[in-house]
Amino acid sequence: MHHVLVLLNANAGTLLDRNAEEVRDLVEQGLGDGDLQVEVHLLRGKNLVRAIRESGRGPHDTVIVGGGDGSASLAAKSLDGSGKVLGILPLGTLNLLARDIGMPTDLPEALAALAAAQVREVDFGTLNGRPFHTISGMGFFSQMARARETARQWKLWRFLAVIIAAMLALRRTGRFDLEVTVDGTPHSFRAFAALVSVNRFSGPGWRRAHLDEGVLELHIAEDRGALALLKAGADMVADTWRSNPGIVSLTGKRITLRRPNRDRSWVSTDGELAREKMPLDYRVMPRGLKLLIPPKGE
Repeated sequence: MHHVLVLLNANAGTLLDRNAEEVRDLVEQGLGDGDLQVEVHLLRGKNLVRAIRESGRGPHDTVIVGGGDGSASLAAKSLDGSGKVLGILPLGTLNLLARDIGMPTDLPEALAALAAAQVREVDFGTLNGRPFHTISGMGFFSQMARARETARQWKLWRFLAVIIAAMLALRRTGRFDLEVTVDGTPHSFRAFAALVSVNRFSGPGWRRAHLDEGVLELHIAEDRGALALLKAGADMVADTWRSNPGIVSLTGKRITLRRPNRDRSWVSTDGELAREKMPLDYRVMPRGLKLLIPPKGE
């Protein structure tokens, strides 16, 4: 790193009680290299979005984004093809990519981790041509992930958190017919959910142990009744979902999802919900993203 652009979400909870100059000093000291040119901006709303979108241009070689998964996903899109390196400060709720690479959530510790980080080339996925870094899907899985985090924030007993998370997800989920093509092979399902991950969830807690396998993995919750779906939700939280017969996983480099008689569908991609045009065309881009990864996350 020689010239670093740091874009921070000023509305992030960890920054709300700090003034801008204090944060700038903390970032500059935390990155800690006298030869390093650091440019820090604290931004909100549309101004943050605009700055991230424009971050693929300019004299800087590295862009560090402080926010959640949505900000990191937008940065990956904006830096695509630029040759610039992406760094992440986890200031959001889920921080999926940050957790996968072992980034601390404490701001000073995260800055120290970035100062010691090395550039690694990792995979990203595309949905209808637009990059994303971790997950994209529709139905029960995406709802369950959000409900699970909500229940955990309530600091309830684990069993009770599982039940509440599954019930919240069920209320928002419906059954649908799904036509799937994985690397040219067709499949048909009656499903509650479909979730595509960039590389496999081979680590604990729905985490990826490797970010450079060069594959996508599709996870489908089949329609086997409400009780079976509740069991699938409980297995997701307990990390025993791989042995659940109602959850089917398929691996490939290109995955296409179609819902008969549907032109569009609501899809959650890296935490951002949007109505996407069908069919959903997912592809993996091996080692297409330059990412700062701390030593513990290699």
